[in-house]
Amino acid sequence: MVGVIQKFVIASMFMWAAPVAILYGFNHNLFPGSTQLSPYSVTLLSGFLAVISVNVIIAFYICMAMKEPSHKHEPDPKFLAEAKASIRHSESTEAEDSSNTRTKQE
Repeated sequence: MVGVIQKFVIASMFMWAAPVAILYGFNHNLFPGSTQLSPYSVTLLSGFLAVISVNVIIAFYICMAMKEPSHKHEPDPKFLAEAKASIRHSESTEAEDSSNTRTKQE
């Protein structure tokens, strides 16, 4: 569980830091060739790249989640027992309701 939280925190930090770094770099002419662009083009390009960077980080995070072994995540036995009992209870309630409806209709 700690590994999942750690991956989430790291991905969240990159999702915040990457766009800010891209915007800062373009606005302070840290990237080569950005001095030759018009202010409108700098704003447009930096915003576009910032959005793309967030989407790349999200895709990377999803790929990491998909590669995690599924046998690592076993459901809690107590939760499974309660869920099965709840399903049985709802099925018996539905059966009683349908039998009560039939007797009322006759």
